[in-house]
Formats: sequence, structure tokens, C-alpha cells
Amino acid sequence: MIGETQRYRDKLMSADAAAALIPDGARICMALGVAQPPALLDALARRAEAGGIEGASLYYLLSTSIAGRTVLRRDLRHRLRPMSLFHSAIERTLNGEAVAAGDPDVDFIPVAFSRVPRMLRDEIGVDTLITQVAPPDEHGNFSLGTNIDYAHGAARSCERVIVEVNPRMPRVGGDSMIPFSVVTAIVEHDQPLIEIPSAARRPQDEAIGAIIAGMIEDGSCLQMGIGAVPEAVCAALHGHRYLGIHSELLTPGLAGLMQAGVADNSRKEIHRGRTIFTFAMGDRGFYDFLHDNPALEGHPVDYVNDAAVIARHSKMVSINATLEVDLHGACNSEAVDGRQYSAAGGQLDFVRGAGASIGGKSIIACHATAAGGAVSRIVPRLSGPVTTPRNDVHIVVTEFGAAHLRGKSLVERGEALIAIAHPKFRDALTEQLHTRRAG
Repeated sequence: MIGETQRYRDKLMSADAAAALIPDGARICMALGVAQPPALLDALARRAEAGGIEGASLYYLLSTSIAGRTVLRRDLRHRLRPMSLFHSAIERTLNGEAVAAGDPDVDFIPVAFSRVPRMLRDEIGVDTLITQVAPPDEHGNFSLGTNIDYAHGAARSCERVIVEVNPRMPRVGGDSMIPFSVVTAIVEHDQPLIEIPSAARRPQDEAIGAIIAGMIEDGSCLQMGIGAVPEAVCAALHGHRYLGIHSELLTPGLAGLMQAGVADNSRKEIHRGRTIFTFAMGDRGFYDFLHDNPALEGHPVDYVNDAAVIARHSKMVSINATLEVDLHGACNSEAVDGRQYSAAGGQLDFVRGAGASIGGKSIIACHATAAGGAVSRIVPRLSGPVTTPRNDVHIVVTEFGAAHLRGKSLVERGEALIAIAHPKFRDALTEQLHTRRAG
């Protein structure tokens, strides 16, 4: 144990000293969401502000306010170039400022979440990983805690692995460890983790949640995202039994199903008795629930989001949100008015995985309208990219019902979707349907 302690101390340094190890032109992999390391990012931003680093790029998904007020500041972009793989409110704000100043948007790289580790390693060649971790185990190895996702692979391919040890980061089981041997530098920093408050649910969310819950059978395995609709679905599932969880994102709503005994993972074909996830976001109580919990495991995203792995679960149900659906069933889940809003993430990974599952259901959910009811989300043509192709879309749900699209012709699909659009848009959509040619 004395030897382990000394090895740890040999790599321990200040955040400024650790940031100084990152060279000019570095291709930096920044952790996702909760795992973004506050002390390291602050030190790197100070170094850039002082002109101590040039030509570095930051590759990441889902930035938080911690990154927004440090390394993603507009005034540092000539030294630290953001390369977003999934926009959050931070990038949307930066892009709004860029428009006003006549500057270009934050760079965006389209990619499926399942492929991010391979892309970072093989196409981009990231050389530096910066992430928060839990305190080391008895062997000196570090749990990635809330964020295994792409950090797991980056830790094994990067020349420099710089970890910020936070005693508040939960330790989780599964394939979630960074070996001590690959770590270049250790920074210690005690700070509360970023918390994501529960979204306020509206009547539309409750209606969608009830419709979706009614389609889920006992013994199903669940994947869902974050937000009001998934929380409404979870709330409506408390009368179910024997549910399983295999989800890229683990949320307080899903954890609540575990705590209530509704999701016991007892019917899963793989990882029976265990909830599987690749990243987690929630509040302090949720992070406490994750810590050393034998009922859950974290795994890398190229495993969790592998469609073949997902399909091994019978009755797999994926629940994902979209921004708009065209009359053929194609979904744009990432752009608003032609401008990048979020990204594809793992939506198509789970749509295809659930679609190949025996008894599986892939569900795309959205409110029938946007902009306070002024705009229909069921549209003749998408205003942005196709995130999920019409060939893959199975069920679309709004507060007005569910449209089952498999086996339907283009006209039949349009009619099914119009039936769940807001009534005030149905006549115009029907006219568009019968004048539109197959595309």
C-alpha cells in the first residue's frame, strides 16, 4: 500500500502544472457533461488567456457551464478551438453571439455516439484526455464514474491522460476503470458535481408519457433520454413489473424505477440483474445512488450503443425525442431552422437496435407543436438533416396519439402522422400530402 501511495504522489500536481503538460497544437479530448473537470479547464483557460498555448483543439460532446465559462469562451477560440460533436445551450449561445459579431459558428462534427471512440482514435487522433474521476481503488485505478462513454477508449489511446480526482464522483462497477499505468498526471479537486434539475412537466408531456407507458409490456428493457417526456414515461411506469434498463443515459427517473422495484433487470438476456449505462446526469441524491451500487454497471459507449448488443435484449423499447417529423416519417432531431441545435447522439443506434430486437419497439416522441403552438412538428418536409431515416422509424407519438409506420405506404404513413398532428394543422398537411410526390 505504501508503494501505491508513493506512485500516486509522484503523479500528483497542481492544475496549472498539469495544464502546462499539454503542448501547442494538441488534440484534446474533453470529457462529456458531468465529467468535465473544473480545475483543469480553469487552468487551461488561464494558460490560453496568457498566450501560453496555441493551435489546440477541443473535441467533446455536451458541454456544461463549467466549460462555457472557461475553455469555450469566445475570446479564446483562436488558441482553443471548440470541435463540438453534440451542441448544448453553451454552443447555441456562442453561435448567437457569433452571428451578431459576424463570426463563424462553433465547429460541429456529425457522428453517431457509438462511433465516437473510434473516430477520436482513428480519424482525429486525439492525444490528450482530460476528465474527472472517482478516487482510486486499492490498486490505484480510477473509476470514470458518471462518464465512461468515450473517455474509456481515449484513456487507452491518448499520449497524455490527465485526471481530476473528485471525492464527490461516484464509483461505479462494470468496464469503467482507467488503469493507473496510463495516467500521466493527477489533480485533486473537491467540488460539487454539475446537477441537472428535473424538467417541469406540462400536460402534453403527461399525455405522451401515458401513451408510451401503455405500449410497454412487463419484462421490457428500456432506453430513454433526459427531459420532461422521459420523466413522464418513468412516472407512468410504476405499475409495471420486471423491467430492464440498457440505456446510453441513466437518469433519476430510471433510477426511481430501480428503487421502486419496477426495474429489477430480472428478464434481461445479458447483464441479468444489472442496469447498464454509459453516462449519467442528475442531482446529488442520484449520484449517491450510483456510488458502489452493485445493481448497475457503466460500460463504454461503443459497447452500450452497439445495435447488435442492444438487439440481444428481447422487448427492447427505445424512447427518443425529435424536433420534427416529415410526412414520410423521417426525423430531424438536431437542427432548428437549418442551424445546429443539438446532434444525432445515439438516437439511430437505439432505433436500429430496438428495431432488431425480438418484440422490440422504437418510439420517437415529440409535442405536436412548437413555438407556443404556432408551428407544427409534423411537417411536409424537414428543415434540417435527416437524423433518423424513414426506413428505420417505427412509432411516432405526440400528445394526440401514436402513429405506427412499419408496413405502411407513403400515403398511409402521411395519414397516420396527420392523425396525431395538432388539429389546426391537419387540413394543410392533408393538402400537402396529396400534392407531394415520393422523394
